Amino acid sequence: MVVAAGHGGRRRRAWRWAMRAAASAVVWTAVVQLASIAGLWRPRVLADCGGGGGAATGLAALAGEDRVAARLSPPALVPRRIYKSNGYLLVTCNGGLNQMRAGICDMVTIARYLNLTLVVPELDKRSFWADSSEFGDIFDVSHFINSLRDELMIVKELPMKLKLKTKRRLYSMPPVSWSNETYYLKRVLRLARKHKVIHFNKTDARLANNGLPVKLQRLRCRVNFEALRFTPQIEALGRKLISTLQKSGQFVVLHLRYEMDMLSFSGCTHGCSDEETEELTRMRYAYPWWKEKEIDSEVKRFQGLCPLTPEEITLVLKALGFKKDTLIYIASGEIYGGERRLAALKAAYPRLVRKEKLLSPEELQPFQNHSTQMAALDYMVSIASDVFIPSYDGNMARVVEGHRRYTGFRKTILLDRVKLVELLDSFQGGAMSWNEFSAAVKKAHQHRMGQPTERKVIPGRPKEEDYFYANPQECLGSREGLRDIL
Repeated sequence: MVVAAGHGGRRRRAWRWAMRAAASAVVWTAVVQLASIAGLWRPRVLADCGGGGGAATGLAALAGEDRVAARLSPPALVPRRIYKSNGYLLVTCNGGLNQMRAGICDMVTIARYLNLTLVVPELDKRSFWADSSEFGDIFDVSHFINSLRDELMIVKELPMKLKLKTKRRLYSMPPVSWSNETYYLKRVLRLARKHKVIHFNKTDARLANNGLPVKLQRLRCRVNFEALRFTPQIEALGRKLISTLQKSGQFVVLHLRYEMDMLSFSGCTHGCSDEETEELTRMRYAYPWWKEKEIDSEVKRFQGLCPLTPEEITLVLKALGFKKDTLIYIASGEIYGGERRLAALKAAYPRLVRKEKLLSPEELQPFQNHSTQMAALDYMVSIASDVFIPSYDGNMARVVEGHRRYTGFRKTILLDRVKLVELLDSFQGGAMSWNEFSAAVKKAHQHRMGQPTERKVIPGRPKEEDYFYANPQECLGSREGLRDIL
C-alpha cells in the first residue's frame, strides 16, 4: 500500500507539472498572439499614417545606410482576415514599372473593398519595352501575400477547376478610368458574383485620386510602401548602389526622361536633328495602339508637356546653384542621341554616374534586357538620394515624389516646365543675363521643393488634378496634423 501510495503521489505531481507546463504554453501563445495583434491590427505603415507625426516617424525608421531597404513588415505573420470571397480577380497590368506599381496598389484596394480573392498580378509583356519579367522577378511574392493577409486573400493562381473554365471563357473588361468605390460596388461586384472570375485587362488610373474613404486611401499606401518589396536580388544590388554613392557624400538623382519611346510618343523633338525627328515620327506611326499621331512639338513644349533636353537641364541645374563637383546619378534608360546629347551635362558636371558605371557587367547581367528590373534599381536609388530632380512628370517621377514625401518630405525639385521654357528661350535669345536667368529660376522653384502641400482637386477633370501617388496626403498624418505642417 505504501508503494502504491508513493506511485500515486508521483503520478499526481507529474500530472500537476504537465498541467502547469501546458497552461504556461497556452498563456505564452496568447501573449505572443496578442502582441502581434496589438502591433499589427493597424499595420505600422497605417499607424504612421494615422498620427500627426507619421512622416517624421517614417524618416526616423528609414535613417541610416539602409534606410531605403528598411521595411515596415511585421515581426510575425499578421492574423488572417476571414471572409466569404465574392469571386476571383485576375489583373493584367499595363505600362512601365511605376505605372504598374500604382495599378497593383489600386487592384489590391478594389479587391479588398469588394471582398474578392486576388490572383497575383500579371505584368505587361506587350508594350514597347517587351519585358518578359513576371511579378516574382521584380517583387517578393511571399511577402506581398503574407503582409496583406489581414486585408484580403491573395493566391498565386486560380484553382484548377476555375483555371480550366477560364480557358474556355473568361469575362474580361477594362474598368472605367478614375472611378470611385461606388462604381465598383454597383457595377463590378455583381459581375464578379455572376462569373466567379473576372479579368481586368487595364490597371492604369482605374481608381479616383480623391473622394475615396480614408481607409481605402491608406490601404493604397500600405500596399505601395510595405507590401511591394523588391526581390532579395534587386534589393541587395540596390543597396550596394546606394552605399557606393553615399560613401562619396551627398548625391543628386536626375531622372532624365529622354529616351526614344518618350520622345516618339510625346512628339517632343526640340533639339533633335531632322533625321532624328523623322525616325521618332516613324516609330510613333508604327505602333497602332498609340492614338495621337500628328503632334506639334513646339506647341507641346510651350505647354510644358515635353521633358527638358539634356542641354536645357544642364542650364537649369547651374541656375539652381548646383556646383560643378555635385555627384549626379542619372536614373533612366538609354538616352536618345547617346553620349553626344550628354556632352554638355558631362562638361558641367564631371561626377556624372549611372548604374552601368558603378556596377560590373557581371552584376548587371541578370537584369539586362529587363527594363522593369533595371528601373527597380533606379527607383531604390531615387528614394535614397539627398535630392531628386525629374525632368518630366511621368509615372516614375510622381510615384518617387510621393514615396519621398512619405519618408519625411525629402527634397524633390518639381520643375515648372512652362516657366522654364519661357526663361530658357529668353536667356538663350539674349533677352536675359545669366544672373537674371539664375535668379528667375530660383524664384520660380522656391515653393516646389517637395514641401507639404494639399493635393489639388479639380472635379470632373482627374487628369489635370494632382495624382494620388505623388502626394498621398492621407498617409502623411491626420488632417489636423497635416494642416499644422502646412
